[in-house]
Amino acid sequence: MTKSFSFELPSQMTGHDGPSGEETSFDLKSLIGMVYRRFWLIVTGFLVVFLAVAYITFTATPVFKASTTIQLGSNQENVIDLGSVLGGIVANTAAIDTEVMVISSKSLLTKVAERQKLVEDPEFNWTLVEQKPGLIDGLITPIKKSLGMRTERVDPYAGLSEEEREAAILEAVVEALSNRVTVSRVGTTYLLKVTVMSTSPETAARLANAVADQYRVQQLDTKLDATRRATEWLGERVSGLRDEVAEKEKRVAVYRAENNLDTAMGTTLSEQKIADLTKQKTQLDFELSQARSRYENMRRQIDAGEGVDGISEVLDSGLVSRLKEQLSVLRGRVAELETKLGPQHPELIGARNEVRDVERQMAAEVNRIADNLASEVAAKQSQVNAIQSRINQANAQLRGNSIASVRLRELERDAETSRVLYEEFIARSKETSVQDDLVQADAVILSAASVPSQPAAPKKKLNLLIGAVLGAAIGAAMAILAEMFDAKISSTEDIERKLGVTSIGSVPLIRASSLFGLGQTNPADYLVENPLSAYAESVRYLRAAIAFSDLDSETKTVAITSSLPDEGKTSLTLSLGRMSAMSGSRTIVIDGDFRRRQLTEAAGMSPEIGFIEHLFGAGQLSDAIQKDSKTMLDILPLSQSGHTPHDVFGTRAFDDLLSRLRSMYDLILIDTGPLLLMAEARVVAGKVDKTILMVRWRHSTRAAVKQSLSLLRSFNADVLGATLNMVDLNRRRHHRDPGASYKAYRKYYQMESKKSVFGFDLNGGGKRKKGGKGPVAMQTPPEKAKGTMEEEVPVGFE
Repeated sequence: MTKSFSFELPSQMTGHDGPSGEETSFDLKSLIGMVYRRFWLIVTGFLVVFLAVAYITFTATPVFKASTTIQLGSNQENVIDLGSVLGGIVANTAAIDTEVMVISSKSLLTKVAERQKLVEDPEFNWTLVEQKPGLIDGLITPIKKSLGMRTERVDPYAGLSEEEREAAILEAVVEALSNRVTVSRVGTTYLLKVTVMSTSPETAARLANAVADQYRVQQLDTKLDATRRATEWLGERVSGLRDEVAEKEKRVAVYRAENNLDTAMGTTLSEQKIADLTKQKTQLDFELSQARSRYENMRRQIDAGEGVDGISEVLDSGLVSRLKEQLSVLRGRVAELETKLGPQHPELIGARNEVRDVERQMAAEVNRIADNLASEVAAKQSQVNAIQSRINQANAQLRGNSIASVRLRELERDAETSRVLYEEFIARSKETSVQDDLVQADAVILSAASVPSQPAAPKKKLNLLIGAVLGAAIGAAMAILAEMFDAKISSTEDIERKLGVTSIGSVPLIRASSLFGLGQTNPADYLVENPLSAYAESVRYLRAAIAFSDLDSETKTVAITSSLPDEGKTSLTLSLGRMSAMSGSRTIVIDGDFRRRQLTEAAGMSPEIGFIEHLFGAGQLSDAIQKDSKTMLDILPLSQSGHTPHDVFGTRAFDDLLSRLRSMYDLILIDTGPLLLMAEARVVAGKVDKTILMVRWRHSTRAAVKQSLSLLRSFNADVLGATLNMVDLNRRRHHRDPGASYKAYRKYYQMESKKSVFGFDLNGGGKRKKGGKGPVAMQTPPEKAKGTMEEEVPVGFE
């Protein structure tokens, strides 16, 4: 029998603790990791959707599409504008959208269905089709039969008369045609595209042209009918309007003559007189305003003593100009005498008197000019008053004829309205008679539909592309949901980030490969036989973590526990004890799982006096402690008596035993029962120096581990950390620790080769070179060699 083991490097030994430089790519790595882990789930979702779309695409009936283009005429000959019954299509979006609805209307399509005899076409009349059970029907029919439901075809027209049946079938045919006809506007142009889809290319082209032709025929019928009705109505209306206009014009002439309301140039004489007087008054008001402004300005300057040099009337006066020249000469003389003579000199006094005389003359002249302006203002005001009096008289006369004028205008408007309407009707009647033969449809068939050579649907390439994209999206969604609902722990990062507790390593799962599928390797025995293996290095790392857990005080007592059974704590506890003993430390392992006794069985012991018997005084400690057969490890096992007290770890006897063992050993390991099942495990966790929680890879759930940590905290246990146990490094899709994927690190771990079959190491799984001796590194796993029969057996026990 040949056995072979393969495992990968634990992540703790790589030295990669997640440096800050890798934080920027964490999201991308997580995404890639998710795709890698859920690869087959994504592939399954993709294939299911893609194959379903491909099946539907390649089994669907081909559908052909034919299109006819119609051009709407925006400028047509208007036969009559009255009511717009014959007007062309108005060039706006609302009108074009209306025509789109007209083409796809039920009335138009009904005429097309009748003329094309679609009632006789099985594509549109489903009553002519012989129903054959399909794949889905074959699946549904047995289910309906088992449920007692009717499986035969039901005629919805049963019980109707022949005429009612034909009408119902025609309506169904029109509905089917409506579902196959699409009318759309081409961009922002006046072009409409009529598209018809059918399983027959000839039928698609024929119906597209038929819909367009029927639209033009319907337009012509509507216009011709409107033209005939308008011609008849116009003839009757013109005859009546002729007599009505004559009567109303005669009535206006008689009323004007009776009330002296004759007009000239469109207005009455009183109105013309008032207009002339108003024009004259306006001119006089303007002149009065100018005269008053000049007078007030001059008077203001005179009263203020500001001088009158800026007044135009003063500047135009010749006397004032001469006096100003004389005054200028006299003032110059006075200035000259003041420099030569004293102020009381008779000649200087006489010169000053002459200056004052000239100034008085100028002031008198200015006052005279101001009086003239005042007289002018008074005269203008008198003229304005006279004109206003005449206007008032004319207005009084005009108001006397106001009632008669209102009635006259009413009669004139009535007569004018009838006259305009009469002339319009005469003109339109003549146009209708001339254009009766020019009536044409507002639409022109720009391009007729041709028989399509290729089906329009299904679009195989597009459908396959959509199926691929949709399949990838659904596969990705399934992967995301699987990740969201995955509550199992897969890496040391999950322990630290999701559980909030320190990770102290991960231990690989040993896979044994045997030639005949017989036998199984104990991990603790494997450790002794392969001290340089990766499994041994993981246990050695765990021992170092315990040794350096507290630098201030020595850690001697360690409880190793788990949340639930079958998480590998017992095998790892025995392996850790043997590794400590092999390293030279005085070590003892206590089997504290009273119900299962797996550690005692793994060590190959069957003592009569064990841990329980000694604790309750049935024997000496030296009689209870057993020596491990393969190492210097001491084990305090459990006997096979089956006696399990209610309280072991809570007694004073256990406290005394623990104190005694502290003085005898360097390291004391206690294998406890599961935390969530046994209360004893919680008690012992509160009494030891450190507690290590075993978490089984891809087996333990976050909820259970969180509950266990909560229990440990409630008992004041000093939790050293959690260890990820039984990591299957061959399942890379679910292993997230980066160090475990470095194959090059395997060269550092060797295993002793004791027996080999077909050139393969029994314990290490490494391949021995031809002629080689001694231990070799793990290079080629035995499952890849030819000529061997192997069965992988996961190794590990509680």
